[in-house]
Amino acid sequence: MTILTLSKSLRISLSNSLASKKLLICVVCMWCLSPLAQAQINLNEDGNASAWLSKMAEAKRSLNYQISFVLLKPGIDAQPYLWRHAVNADGVEMEQLDLLNGPGREVIRVGNVVSYFEPNVPPYSLATGHINGPLPSLLFDDPMSLQQAYEFVLVGRSRISGRAAQQIRIVSRDKSRFGLNLWLDQDTGLVLKLNMVDANGQAIEQIQVTELKVTDKPDAFFESLQIARLPEVVQVMAGPESKQTWQLDFLPVGMKQVKRDIHRLPLGGGLVEYMMLSDGLIDVSVYLQNISASTAEGDILLRHESNIYLTRTQGPVLVTVIGKLPAQTANAIASSVSLVDPK
Repeated sequence: MTILTLSKSLRISLSNSLASKKLLICVVCMWCLSPLAQAQINLNEDGNASAWLSKMAEAKRSLNYQISFVLLKPGIDAQPYLWRHAVNADGVEMEQLDLLNGPGREVIRVGNVVSYFEPNVPPYSLATGHINGPLPSLLFDDPMSLQQAYEFVLVGRSRISGRAAQQIRIVSRDKSRFGLNLWLDQDTGLVLKLNMVDANGQAIEQIQVTELKVTDKPDAFFESLQIARLPEVVQVMAGPESKQTWQLDFLPVGMKQVKRDIHRLPLGGGLVEYMMLSDGLIDVSVYLQNISASTAEGDILLRHESNIYLTRTQGPVLVTVIGKLPAQTANAIASSVSLVDPK
């Protein structure tokens, strides 16, 4: 082989080598820019619970998937759900949550509009980016916003529904609320199992995924969805203002009042002041009613499914607290009600 031929061969080899390297670099760069890869990079950097939850949130909003899961509550039959999610060509998120047993309940989200189809109720839509259902939306959409109220603890790995899973504990910082055990799919970061547990670690409520499918393209359901025919958005009217103001002197860490209005009871026509409290993970309803002969009764405490119902007399009012929280916390909230003179 002449020196000239060798030189040409070397140049061709180097050229092919450089082309291969460039191709490899381009592929790696494209992968690194993808949402899942970015979440995986962050995960490898710190390997903590927050990184896993960030991966979960990114996967939840960026992937096309279909998840079948079962909701288990004490005292009722298992409730099977179908959850679909997709991102269309315009980058708009779409979701479907369908209760498969009984007369059913279907919810469809397109961007920031959520449409509800329920038995015995005309279909309607609300201007919101979250579906009201068994899945705690803020946990899956913005888990870092829960850090004031909850601590995230990385536990270990296990196997859920035949898939490798990472377990994370979500613990109330002031021990005033139930905890959560969360299992995430090792590959995608999507949820596989979610248990709400009491102080003894006993499950109060459980979501168990039975099937998980991730696809490159949106499900055919969304291609056939006629968005223009979804119900119009309902304008929610504010309730009447209260003539006397009641306040709560105790709230669990990270919990705040998110809604307040007055309801008129269907029986008797009495007025009840209503407050909704939330820490982003659970909602708690508080009802205040002036005591009368018809409302005078002893304190009541009971549990229905996974909710605590507590009613107690507090000064001149009857206070009722309803929510997924320990009885001690419900009682502390009810006991803290005090009357503030209206200005």
